[in-house]
Amino acid sequence: MAPKLQEPAKRNSKNRTKGTLETKPIQSITKEVIKECIISQVIPSIKAKWSNTEPKDIIIQQDNARPHILQNDHEFAAAANTDGFNMTLICQPPNFPDTNVNDLGFFRAIHSLQDDKTAKTLDELLANKMSSFEELTPQTLNNVFLTFQGCYSEMLKVKRGNDYKIPHMNMGRLQRMGELPESIEVDPQLVRDSLEYVTMAENDAGYAMSL
Repeated sequence: MAPKLQEPAKRNSKNRTKGTLETKPIQSITKEVIKECIISQVIPSIKAKWSNTEPKDIIIQQDNARPHILQNDHEFAAAANTDGFNMTLICQPPNFPDTNVNDLGFFRAIHSLQDDKTAKTLDELLANKMSSFEELTPQTLNNVFLTFQGCYSEMLKVKRGNDYKIPHMNMGRLQRMGELPESIEVDPQLVRDSLEYVTMAENDAGYAMSL
């Protein structure tokens, strides 16, 4: 969701009186806007909600949009690595949305709840987005993460490229039967085959470019 600004209305209308604060979207999302959002909103929210009994090593994943901040940004590190937290930034592989759990299913699940709500103003739209986020059940998010893990197994099978199908595991049925796994196990032989594949000289990008 894009950051927003609130400005007083310049004139009266049937929807509000002059001076009423109106939400205005930021038209240009720059690196500075993204950095401010992460430092002033994302990091404090993580710290506020994080359990004291859990390890505080946290990875924040970005896609490869140009406005996103660099992984070695000093201002990010100064804000993120306090209070015992160790937060790092990584970027998903380019052109591979299935490696980002948000793009894979989390955002879609929120959108499906939001579709049942109507909005006439930007503030109502934002309120619908936030209420849909709050209504999302932990079980739905758990299912998204299981699909996310399954995608990685499918990626290992095809070795490279994206010519694979997102796995469907009938999670609703497994849950009703009490057989829904906490995580997806990867076939050990598949792991061994994948490690052998990536160590072959012909699959090294630097090696290929030198030929």
